[in-house]
Amino acid sequence: MEKQVLTIVCKVNPTPEQVAKIEATLQAFADACTYINEVVEPSITHNVTIQTLVYGEVRERFGLSSNLAIRAINRVSANRKTAKRMNKPVKKFLPTSADYDARIFSFREKDWSVSLTLIGGRERFLVDVGSYQKGKLSGFAPTSATLVKHQNGTYSVNLQVKTDAQNPQKSQGVIGLDLGRTDVAVTSEGESFSGKQITQVRDQYSRARASLQKKATEGTRSSRRRCRKILQRLSGRERRFQSWVNHNISKHVVGKAKQSECSIAIEDLTGIRNRTNQQPRSKTERRRSNSWAFHQLRVFIEYKANGAGIEVIKVNPAYSSQTCHKCLHIHPTKGKSYRSGKTFSCGHCHWEGDADFNGANVIKLLGLSVNQPRGSYLSCELRRKVETRHGASLLPT
Repeated sequence: MEKQVLTIVCKVNPTPEQVAKIEATLQAFADACTYINEVVEPSITHNVTIQTLVYGEVRERFGLSSNLAIRAINRVSANRKTAKRMNKPVKKFLPTSADYDARIFSFREKDWSVSLTLIGGRERFLVDVGSYQKGKLSGFAPTSATLVKHQNGTYSVNLQVKTDAQNPQKSQGVIGLDLGRTDVAVTSEGESFSGKQITQVRDQYSRARASLQKKATEGTRSSRRRCRKILQRLSGRERRFQSWVNHNISKHVVGKAKQSECSIAIEDLTGIRNRTNQQPRSKTERRRSNSWAFHQLRVFIEYKANGAGIEVIKVNPAYSSQTCHKCLHIHPTKGKSYRSGKTFSCGHCHWEGDADFNGANVIKLLGLSVNQPRGSYLSCELRRKVETRHGASLLPT
């Protein structure tokens, strides 16, 4: 059975002596990661290869335990692989977190405590747990964790729990989901999640950042330091705002699919930023599109659906916004579209309506062709016929 990993955040309240050990461990872990990243060739990303090159020196130089040294190597390896996909080099590591596995970490349910290996020895901490954490942790033995220091100076242990994902429910249909910026998400059921307020909030953050950056370049050393701290706080607030919005949208969509016993069809937007940034757009439009966490929203939908036993179908986004969901036609003239902004007006069957709603229904049809392939929703030749851009019907022949 497929496993699902849940992260349970638990606050810890260390003594002053334990705080000193935590700080020393986080600093040594970050310094080790930065050192590994500097001395190992940037092209090397495999953790085993990195380990053979620097393991002994890392242990000796930074005083880390065997497994903490390996965790630091794995952190660098993982970050390099992510940076490679995003085409951004890894520069440095901050002393804000350290990774743990079962050999250097343990969780005890009887007194709700965790034990961690730190610089200077093993320490046990009581954790603050509420009803949610107790419900998720009861009867489970977490095998990995992350020690985290927050910006306000508090500490938490993020416990990773592996649970069995539910078997997918028998699907009675498909809900199509179209992601965008004017409306963050629109479903084929007619529900939409407006992006107007979100855009206003993000524009507010952008103006605040621009003002602070200008002050930082013109001010004194102390004012630059204050501006940098404020910029860090703003960045954290914006990330939490995005996460909160995406959690609410994904929870509602998955709940709706669970209630109606449907699968969820969503566009495979891999590389969407690279593709859209090639189009001529203003700097403001690029910033608005690139700063929203669409990948995070998709990840939230996938893991919530996985936990609820709902299938998520990824479909090719090609021409989904230009195809009419009623007659499956696209504009016969190359370079032209039936879509204009938020309005879709089909020149073949004369259907008119919201363009994102139309797109969500096209995604639904594509999902149905995968989920119920014996139906007559779409021709299996859809991609080829769309790419020819003829005006002929896309219904099965």
